[in-house]
Amino acid sequence: MINTLLEGNKRFVRDHFEKEKEYYNSLVKDQRPTVLWIGCSDSRVAVNTITNTRPGEVFVHRNVGNIVAANDWNLSAVLEFSINHLHIPDIVVCGHYGCGGMAALDDENTEDKYIPIWLISASKARDRVDEKIRALRIDIPAEQRMKLIVEENVRLQLEHLQEYPFVKKSLMDKKLKLHGWVYDMANGEIKILETERPCS
Repeated sequence: MINTLLEGNKRFVRDHFEKEKEYYNSLVKDQRPTVLWIGCSDSRVAVNTITNTRPGEVFVHRNVGNIVAANDWNLSAVLEFSINHLHIPDIVVCGHYGCGGMAALDDENTEDKYIPIWLISASKARDRVDEKIRALRIDIPAEQRMKLIVEENVRLQLEHLQEYPFVKKSLMDKKLKLHGWVYDMANGEIKILETERPCS
């Protein structure tokens, strides 16, 4: 696979870079992305592919379960750089159906050490969904429940974003908007979520 990647790079240089050299040279000087994308690390959810965007257009942070964790200094730095230096006006939190991270929320017998700790910042999404299901006194298929957890996790992470003072200030100053999306691998489409809790 390593050789495949290197051969792929050669094809990229030949078929794209050389043909659009002026564009790629402009990226050497600076970047001006207008969206920060917080998404899942899942290899099937490639940001530029599913949004049909070019290099330089989307600033990207990815992790297992598209989580905004208070103790994630990597994300904190990404947010600070995006807002204070790149002046990005839109942040998208994008989950996806079939997310292994969200499925792992139900795995009580795991021998993993780090994944369960990381997923603590998403556990409230599962609890909210299960609470609603119990309140409605209904049975729903496991797959449908998991889709609801994926969606609720996006809403939860949008809430976590607003706990950053500089994010909150940018929202109040109308310099920033937050968006919750879910990518459906079954049809390639992005679903825009209605957020029950307003982002402001």
